Amino acid sequence: MKLDAEIEHLAIELGKALGQRGWLAATAESCTGGGVATAITDIAGSSGWFDRGFVTYTNEAKQQMLGVSG
Repeated sequence: MKLDAEIEHLAIELGKALGQRGWLAATAESCTGGGVATAITDIAGSSGWFDRGFVTYTNEAKQQMLGVSG
């Protein structure tokens, strides 16, 4: 299975698992530059289980917005 197809499969499975539990997902990304949120939001209906995503790239942004220690 190619990487794109595998990522899509995993995002679909994540959505199914979260939906069954009534849970929502949120992401906090850095090096991926929003790639995880993109994979999730490419799935039709993901607004039912994906709440929000944060992309903080600099150390300062991670500390300010996400509480990541230096």
